[in-house]
Amino acid sequence: MASLNTIIDQYINYLLVEKGLSSKTIEAYSLDLTRYVDFLEKNQIYNVSDDDTPIILKYLIAMRNVGLTARSRARHLVTIRGFYRFLVQENVLRHDPARLVDLPKTGLKLPEVLSFEEIKFLLDAPDSEKPNGVRDGAMLELLYAAGLRVSELVNLKLRDINLEAGYVRVFGKGSKERVVPIGLHAKHKIEHYLKSARGALLKNIASPYLFVARAGKPMTRQGFWKLLKRYALKAGLKSKITPHSLRHSFASHLLEGGADLRAVQIMLGHVDIATTQIYTHVARDHLKNMHQKFHPRG
Repeated sequence: MASLNTIIDQYINYLLVEKGLSSKTIEAYSLDLTRYVDFLEKNQIYNVSDDDTPIILKYLIAMRNVGLTARSRARHLVTIRGFYRFLVQENVLRHDPARLVDLPKTGLKLPEVLSFEEIKFLLDAPDSEKPNGVRDGAMLELLYAAGLRVSELVNLKLRDINLEAGYVRVFGKGSKERVVPIGLHAKHKIEHYLKSARGALLKNIASPYLFVARAGKPMTRQGFWKLLKRYALKAGLKSKITPHSLRHSFASHLLEGGADLRAVQIMLGHVDIATTQIYTHVARDHLKNMHQKFHPRG
């Protein structure tokens, strides 16, 4: 069998070439796996095996004993799971020993998830009588409708939006492409923006970007963040709102409505479904509340 370091190099190359992960994500995976290999070698283990489940558990316990939080240990396990899945895929192992190991309870708290009513107040906050307000309203609506990252939103090009079919094409982390439905509300607001406001903002300047700021350039992430804070204040929202709050709300509201976790994973652009699973506690809480409220023995 090849050395551990050789196998890890093959796995990292797979993540880079076939999965198209970003350099930061690749670096994080590499550091996690290096730490795991160091642990194995300290325990005089120099090969991976189908029977590594107790070793993985021992590693997580060691991580806890040196003070790593549940969230950090969960991230380490996600890395190890991906590594062992790759080994099974490449026929290095017959069975995946990591699949039997549960994620540590992280106590992970999401950034504020807005209620449906709060979302409505926020989306109605921009002034629809002014070109800037029409643009901002379309941006907010699309951010929530498609669960975009703010960097994805501000860098959208005209060619990335298909209003007739009702979807947006997004290039996420690692330049990974995905296609996300946008819904009627976002479609109508974007149509209105394109017809009545974009030309007024451009003032005869050509730009490939969907949402334009000064001189036809895209809005910066910081610029959008400032706008969002202003509209949150105008809408009377007391909780701290960030652009990611709308992405979290998008995912949580879909799951509350009964959406499949895999479908939400695809729309968010998560490579690993474990990343999406942090939202399921919101859906579970919602179902529990509904049961208590409406079940005769709740």
